[in-house]
Amino acid sequence: MNKTERQAALEYHEFPTPGKISVTASKPLVTQRDLALAYTPGVAVACEEIVTDPQNSFRYTARGNLVGVITNGTAVLGLGNIGALASKPVMEGKAVLFKKFAGIDVFDIEVTESDPDKLVDIIASLEATFGGINLEDIKAPDCFTVERKLRERMKIPVFHDDQHGTAITVSAAFLNGLKVVGKDITKVKVVASGAGAAALACLDLMVDLGLPLKNIWVTDLAGVVYQGRTELMDPDKERFAQDTSARSLAEVIDGADVFLGLSAGGVLKAEMVKKMADQPFILALANPTPEIFPEVALEARPDAVIATGRSDFPNQVNNVLCFPYIFRGALDVGATTITRNMEIAAVHAIAKLAEEEVNDSVAAAYGAYDLRFGPTYLIPRPFDSRLIVRIAPAVAKAAMEDGVATRPIDDFGAYTNELQQFVYHSGAFMKPIFAAAKQFVRDGAKARIVFAEGEEERVLRAVQVIVDEKLARPILIGRPEVLLARIEKFGLRLKLGEDVEVTNPEYDERFHQYWTTYWELRCRDGISKEMARVEMRRRLTLIGAMMVRLGDADGMICGTVGAYHDHLRFVDEAIGMRRGAKTYAAMNILLLDKRTVAIVDTHVNDNPNAEQIAEFTLAAARQMEWLNLAPKVALLSRSNFGSGSSASGTKMREVLKLVTEQNPDLEVDGEMHGDCALDEALRQRILPHSKLKGAANLLVCPNVDSGNIAYNLLKTGAGSNVAVGPFLLGVNAPVNVLTSSSTVRRIINMTALTVLQANRD
Repeated sequence: MNKTERQAALEYHEFPTPGKISVTASKPLVTQRDLALAYTPGVAVACEEIVTDPQNSFRYTARGNLVGVITNGTAVLGLGNIGALASKPVMEGKAVLFKKFAGIDVFDIEVTESDPDKLVDIIASLEATFGGINLEDIKAPDCFTVERKLRERMKIPVFHDDQHGTAITVSAAFLNGLKVVGKDITKVKVVASGAGAAALACLDLMVDLGLPLKNIWVTDLAGVVYQGRTELMDPDKERFAQDTSARSLAEVIDGADVFLGLSAGGVLKAEMVKKMADQPFILALANPTPEIFPEVALEARPDAVIATGRSDFPNQVNNVLCFPYIFRGALDVGATTITRNMEIAAVHAIAKLAEEEVNDSVAAAYGAYDLRFGPTYLIPRPFDSRLIVRIAPAVAKAAMEDGVATRPIDDFGAYTNELQQFVYHSGAFMKPIFAAAKQFVRDGAKARIVFAEGEEERVLRAVQVIVDEKLARPILIGRPEVLLARIEKFGLRLKLGEDVEVTNPEYDERFHQYWTTYWELRCRDGISKEMARVEMRRRLTLIGAMMVRLGDADGMICGTVGAYHDHLRFVDEAIGMRRGAKTYAAMNILLLDKRTVAIVDTHVNDNPNAEQIAEFTLAAARQMEWLNLAPKVALLSRSNFGSGSSASGTKMREVLKLVTEQNPDLEVDGEMHGDCALDEALRQRILPHSKLKGAANLLVCPNVDSGNIAYNLLKTGAGSNVAVGPFLLGVNAPVNVLTSSSTVRRIINMTALTVLQANRD
């Protein structure tokens, strides 16, 4: 790293607080009762239950979701034997990956002990603390001894990631690489450079997957591993000894189909690559400098397929693809060990995922929108959010089949839904909505949802999920040739006319009825026949709105491109307001870490009067009740129960009067500050007899500026951009206008909700 990059790395680790991890409480500790339950005397009850049955430790403590990442720092990747203390930043990094990708808590433990037997004793004594042990950066051959003895002594999973994590990920890449080049695992010649813990573990697993032992040639610092060699040999390496007179990598590489490098940078030369078989598959995994750089290998052999361990080249083979999810599956079934079948299950889950289309999380993280299974994409990317729902269930099933699961899973469908919550924080909120939408689709009820921006990438990716999950019957507004090209570009599987209906904006036989109906609706508003014809061909939202109005669609999603008001104008012209409604409004729901909050109005009314605010407050409350959320309404202002003479305060006091008159049972109060809305104790000190109890969950703002600012601040600062909405209130049909910042997941969520709205009346 250059000087600037080194300084950036140091600042990352130092600020705002030193290190990369912290411990946070999972229970409230704010009252005397909390203290009594958390510590004395309440803690004694939990202790007694564990004495009665040790398995209760997984019910009453964090043990079942806690992994120990343990090292003595004798073989830190790229740094060597730097010792336990200097390895701590690496172990903290490992902890962050466990938490980020699988929601698993970690204590990193750095042990200053080089004697393998003593290290085993130390780690084995920690079994009561952890649900699993991840061994890290222990030199070979000590790592083999330590892991083997710990597996014999401990009744929790012990996993040496340098060996098995590498082996699983490499094996997945190996299987898919062979598929890409069209070669049979039983017939390929594999040449390995490196015979350390990782390399031997890879070869062992590849043999278990079907690679014949006789097809493997191993080289290390002393050259070829051959029968009779004594230098740098051990029993694990002896297994791969060949009866040969060849003594160097250059000699054995001739005719090789696969090169596996887990050794040192630059050991594979261009002239060696030229001697390999047709379409050689090269796994150059040394870090940070691979055994050969991809551009050098491709210059020598343009037909080569190449993988490295680096993120700046295609086909990165990275352990993070597997270890968080293997532990997730193992912990969730209470596995007593990690079996070979569990590892193989992970291999196949990873390999299979690479053949699916790339999802939005990968495209966003890497800026790569045209990845598809092939020479430059044969293994999933680390930020693929689907890894957890593919690998963890596969590992859990294998554990149950092998008889090592102490807490078997009864319903894998429910388990997979739970795992989705690690991927999408909206998972718990949306689960019953998805279930209801799927039922409407199965029943043949109203589920035809038209997407105005059918050619937009996020819409197409969302529709692929909607089709796969059977959440709706989608209709895309788009030019068929453009749709086909983009489906191909994004690696999707949508079939026009089969999976989705298409409305071509350039020509559709229904357009004559659409434009004439539009003209009849708007002819007294300055819309001529010619203008009606033109608008109907170029305004995609208008087309979708007319489809809903005339019964060719049951609901509509629009707004992913363009300004909110432009879309709302065409919705208003073609569909209009519900009976009795006098205004539209937009409501968004934010799924925060500790609360769910709805905000209205976020997009429509610049400066609404009291009557308009009262109307959309009641509409928002009804929408929340429909979503099984009991509304607790706070009317917000910069005035706090008459504390100031602001115009917003006067207006919101009038709103309170109107809302209370129309719905006396609604839990509502105002005008109030935002902190009073969310903090009951503060509110009680100011106004003890307030009708609003607890924290408000529906925040009503005095104008669109305050609503939009509050929404975006909370969404970004506190909500991790986890939002459901906007819901369009006041409209006379199941139509929702989204925004240009809408994610694929939000489009999916709002589609399911629109299906429910279509069947609500």
